[in-house]
Amino acid sequence: MERRKSGEASEYGFTLIELLIVIIVLGILAAIVVFSLSGVSGESKTAACTTDAKSVEVAADAYQAKTGNWPANITADLVGPYLHSAPVTNNGYVITMGTTKVQVAVNGGSAAAFDDATGCPAVS
Repeated sequence: MERRKSGEASEYGFTLIELLIVIIVLGILAAIVVFSLSGVSGESKTAACTTDAKSVEVAADAYQAKTGNWPANITADLVGPYLHSAPVTNNGYVITMGTTKVQVAVNGGSAAAFDDATGCPAVS
């Protein structure tokens, strides 16, 4: 009778091999997720750049419509009445004011006029 009870008790647990296989499969799935999300940060920075530049462009157009002049810089002319705050400059891009267009410099490169159709260049 005691042999029978001890034999039944061992059937309810997992073996070491089964547990190792599950851990390995979970590790492989986690690695796939991490590597698939690694390129997402660059795309999100590019989208943030495009959104920020478009917001500055709309604020500059509103400033020009009200005053008749193109704004000289973002912080003095636009922040407050037209923008809540100046765009963040530590994401790999800098937004400045040109003479008649919003300028965007990406990854420390030279500033180019922002274009609504193409948005910002890729930010790494």
